[in-house]
Amino acid sequence: MRIDAAASEGRSRAERLAQELGGLEVDALLVESLVDVRYLTGFTGSHGLALLLGESARAKLARHRFLTDFRYATQSAEQVPDSFEREIVSGDLLEAAAAVLEGTSGRLGFDEAHLTVKAHRRLAELLPAGWELLACNGAVERLRAVKEPGEIARIRAASQLADEALAGVLEGGLAGRTEREVAIELELAMRRLGAEAPSFPSIVAAGAHGALPHAEPRDRAISRDVLVTIDWGALHEGYCSDCTRTYATGEGISQLARATYALVLDAQQQGLAAVRAGRSGREIDAVAREVIERAGEGEHFGHGLGHGVGMEIHEGPRLSRTASEEPLRAGNVVTVEPGVYLPGRLGVRIEDLVVVGEDSQEVLTSLSKALTVIS
Repeated sequence: MRIDAAASEGRSRAERLAQELGGLEVDALLVESLVDVRYLTGFTGSHGLALLLGESARAKLARHRFLTDFRYATQSAEQVPDSFEREIVSGDLLEAAAAVLEGTSGRLGFDEAHLTVKAHRRLAELLPAGWELLACNGAVERLRAVKEPGEIARIRAASQLADEALAGVLEGGLAGRTEREVAIELELAMRRLGAEAPSFPSIVAAGAHGALPHAEPRDRAISRDVLVTIDWGALHEGYCSDCTRTYATGEGISQLARATYALVLDAQQQGLAAVRAGRSGREIDAVAREVIERAGEGEHFGHGLGHGVGMEIHEGPRLSRTASEEPLRAGNVVTVEPGVYLPGRLGVRIEDLVVVGEDSQEVLTSLSKALTVIS
């Protein structure tokens, strides 16, 4: 991402969120999560926080504040938009943030998911008289959940890169190689194609090991005539991709393996077709889950159908039995990934990444979902 583009995006996002602070009943918002700080300011360093000001606070303090230390003086000057007044702090960032509010009063919002109990206690001690703390959980995450066109373009590019990387790895076959070898080669391939990193540790799980949804690749050779589940993604220009495919290593796989694959594929396709703005994550999960439950395998599908993907690999919205009834919105990017896991025997998961539209959808993953033999 070009720095000037990131700064422009950050300025717009910060202003949108600042306008919502009144509705959250706060006068300012402390943003400590580095992912949220990057989203609002474009800053990619490892130490910084933002203080967003609502209308009343800005009348006295003028501009939002961005605080970091001397290591990032030059970087923050290049990345952080001028809608933020930058401060290079020699001491504690929370102490400096509290000092900004001297001479004013109001409510300071914070996110309980990111501010520790210790930091909360410290901040309460530091705040000037007349200020109180108020939890505003998920304020930035809710904004991040609806992606802008530029964000979707970056997620699309990350997905295309990841697909290309796996296609190259599969040319070398699977049988006879260890799960760990395949995972390492896949992550190296993504980096060579331009990824900053894998978006999460790659999963390569063969045979009975595939019955573990989050299996760790082993130093064990992949056998012939088994199923191999590969779950991988790329982090590219600050945005993640996520995809899963399950392959066969020979035509001699069992009938149970074929039937399980067909069942999961049916559930995945029906769940994918149900993804639309206006439908809740719980409702969409139920569509795919019913397919698996009707086949008598409901107890072997224990996780949710999907989750949001963006700057983090797991973010809102969620598609699950316990998801809220809040409807999906156009611009959400979610996974659809049912699975059936038969302990001691095999596992199958099939996953696509999809952009939610008003009356349509865009599937970002392109690799075939037909049961494919990779020997």
